[in-house]
Amino acid sequence: MHEKDTEELFSELKEDEDIHQFLARNKKEFRLPLHEYLGQILKDKKLERHQVVKDSLLERAYGYHIFSGAKKNPSRTKLLPIALAMHLDLPETQKLLRYAGLGMLYPRNPWDSVIISAIQKGPSVKETNTLLSQVGEKQMLG
Repeated sequence: MHEKDTEELFSELKEDEDIHQFLARNKKEFRLPLHEYLGQILKDKKLERHQVVKDSLLERAYGYHIFSGAKKNPSRTKLLPIALAMHLDLPETQKLLRYAGLGMLYPRNPWDSVIISAIQKGPSVKETNTLLSQVGEKQMLG
């Protein structure tokens, strides 16, 4: 997807005296907005947005706002149901969280451990929320 690695960009940025030129020259190296990245995942996995929103159990309008870009900074507890509904694996989910500027899942955190397990085993958002409740953790959408 990118032609330059991060170190190369750092080097150019350090040496470049004009930030405007750097930004213009490297425009294709920057990440897409979150909603465009989600759209790319939908396309790559041949998923339908309406089905992902439905399966995520997010409030319908809120889910569509994330996918349209109207909601630019969803929380982890809103983005992870989308990851589960899209059947992303753990590396894909971690990348999505990084992409959104959110903390990655950490197995030393009990709540995160339940989510990691769910991602690996494939239960629905509803089943994952039930499991979170069973172990005394807050639900994703609760």
